[in-house]
Amino acid sequence: MDETKKFRDYRDLLIWQKGLVLVKAVYQLTKKFPNSEIYALSSQVQRAAVSIPSNIAEGQCRQHQGEFKQFLYIALGSSGEVDTQMIVAEQLGYISQDELTEIHAQIEEIRRLIRGLVAKL
Repeated sequence: MDETKKFRDYRDLLIWQKGLVLVKAVYQLTKKFPNSEIYALSSQVQRAAVSIPSNIAEGQCRQHQGEFKQFLYIALGSSGEVDTQMIVAEQLGYISQDELTEIHAQIEEIRRLIRGLVAKL
């Protein structure tokens, strides 16, 4: 049986669920950003965050294990984008160090789960 079909649906995947939690957290934090960032950093970090569960879902819906892995790697890359962009936000004073620490912990958990799933495939 193809490993990508081991799960009935991407919604069954903990990494997809955790990705949605991260998206919500990012959107809540970016509400604090100045209006001048609406089309800049806010938009960029929101898109990167949404990319994580979106790529997990798209990859799981593909026909082959190799495709799923590739989309998991893309999601992993997007997690690096979110992490970097949130560091920038903290350095610019848009979020606190505590908020950065919390979002970083969420990102690290997602990375660990993605790497674990890749290893199983």
